[in-house]
Amino acid sequence: MLVKTFCAAVNGLDVTTVTVEVSMSRGVLFHLTGLADTAVKESHDRIAAALRNNGIKFPVADITINMAPADLRKEGSSYDLPIAVGLLAAMEKVKHEKLNDYMIVGELGLDGRIQPIRGALPIAIRARKEQFKGLIVPKQNVREAAVVNKLDVYGMETIIDVIRFLNGEEDFQPTIIDTRREFYEQQSSFELDFSDVRGQDNVKRAMEVAAAGGHNMIMIGPPGSGKSMMAKRLPSILPPLSLSESLETTQIHSVAGKLGKNMSLISQRPFRSPHHTISQVALVGGGMNPQPGEISLAHNGVLFADELPEFNKSTLEVLRQPLEDRKITISRAKYTIEYPCSFMFVASMNPCPCGYYNDPTHHCVCTPGQIHRYMNKISGPLLDRIDIQCEITPVPFKDISRSAPGESSDAIRERVIKARHIQEERFKNYKGIHCNAQMSERLIHEFAEPDETGINVLRNAMERLNLSARAYNRILKVARTIADLEASEKVLSNHLAEAISYRNLDRGDWAERGF
Repeated sequence: MLVKTFCAAVNGLDVTTVTVEVSMSRGVLFHLTGLADTAVKESHDRIAAALRNNGIKFPVADITINMAPADLRKEGSSYDLPIAVGLLAAMEKVKHEKLNDYMIVGELGLDGRIQPIRGALPIAIRARKEQFKGLIVPKQNVREAAVVNKLDVYGMETIIDVIRFLNGEEDFQPTIIDTRREFYEQQSSFELDFSDVRGQDNVKRAMEVAAAGGHNMIMIGPPGSGKSMMAKRLPSILPPLSLSESLETTQIHSVAGKLGKNMSLISQRPFRSPHHTISQVALVGGGMNPQPGEISLAHNGVLFADELPEFNKSTLEVLRQPLEDRKITISRAKYTIEYPCSFMFVASMNPCPCGYYNDPTHHCVCTPGQIHRYMNKISGPLLDRIDIQCEITPVPFKDISRSAPGESSDAIRERVIKARHIQEERFKNYKGIHCNAQMSERLIHEFAEPDETGINVLRNAMERLNLSARAYNRILKVARTIADLEASEKVLSNHLAEAISYRNLDRGDWAERGF
């Protein structure tokens, strides 16, 4: 007897429908074909134990299982349930009528319980695209998959539940989620708020500008000045995720297995803060079983690199292409995968090896040469992709001790959203451009060209402060954002002056000041 069930193979964010063909005849052999990895081949033992422990005898027969397309590599344990259902149908323990209507995924435990899998959301999207009536998933993945509308999603706890459902012995109801209500309810609930930050008004202003224009940012300051504290609060002032952005972000976290139990859509922008010992593969993604890296997990959110010079230099260099292209293509001998990675890059660092250069309360023991070597750990091409460079000094006691809270994230976020709306309207006819940080050279000249007074301010600043040539376009981009925050149609000289103040590391005399 020949029986077919349907499941899916996840390769990056791409999902391919897999047909599991089960053929049973007289004999005693078991064959599994279709380029299956070790985890899939081991499904025979898991299925046999699960059936036996639920009172179903594993068939004594010549069994051939083919997983088509046969040239596509099958990895992971999510094929256990569709293979088991195919065997049960071939044994006539499960009726055939519903098998063509449902896609089935899940890992089987030895007691017959169905364990959670990775990638339930992109699988559900594929099932709807292939016009399946429904999808059967583990109970823990049901809310994640149920965000896809026009698809009946059933969360099952055991293989016995699946048998009863397919045989029509029990009336199971599909899980229905009010996606929009849950999504919008959770968008404005943040644990961290800028009202907790005392002082540092100049840094908060720089972060507001960075959030409003989607600019990458680096903070330089001594230990304890509040760099990490403020970076963690950055998502609370970013514009809220749109539903399409949320869906894309949730797919990446689903494939990586990073979604929490019974979680549906990610409603807040992700904040990823990898340790400085991270490897290149963990940062960009890939590996033997390809997974998204930290830069893709930060898609539509923030990637925060604390103590930037402590990262391996070769690891930092792999950020250059993703920061420019906002996607990462991972090519290996056996596969090529593309992940999106449009994120704000925020970094922090000490100004010198001892950490106290330019600190009014501590004496720095580093020489100018040591400071130069420390700063040179960050390459020029990477620094070239960072628009805002902000120097931080420790907060004075009078600011720490004041009882009045600082400006709240909600107030800052409101201004950021207004500025983003201006940019969306400006770039609506330009594909792939959503904020000022993404402007090309041509768009900079079109939308951020200063008047004659502004040109003079920029010329004097570059000559007096010895700014590098790469700072020119960055200053104009940031000035355009500052003008948007003030709802100004033109880039004025005061906007340029503020933008120039955010280019500390480009100053030729930066490491000599104070000596």
